[in-house]
Amino acid sequence: MRISSIAKSIVAGVAAGSAAAVAATQDGTLATGEIVTIVLAVLGAWGITYAVPNKPSPVVPTPPSEPTVF
Repeated sequence: MRISSIAKSIVAGVAAGSAAAVAATQDGTLATGEIVTIVLAVLGAWGITYAVPNKPSPVVPTPPSEPTVF
């Protein structure tokens, strides 16, 4: 398990949850349905972001070694 994929999903969950919370509290109250929306936004962002793999690192070619002469 790579830390970067976990960190990526946590940040996505926080971003989705905060966006849903801002939209839900525009009227000054927080209803049960709005709480469910916030929770589902966080869980959905975590699941989708965690499932998508990170871009693989580029492979650096190694230079050919000198032939060994006996």
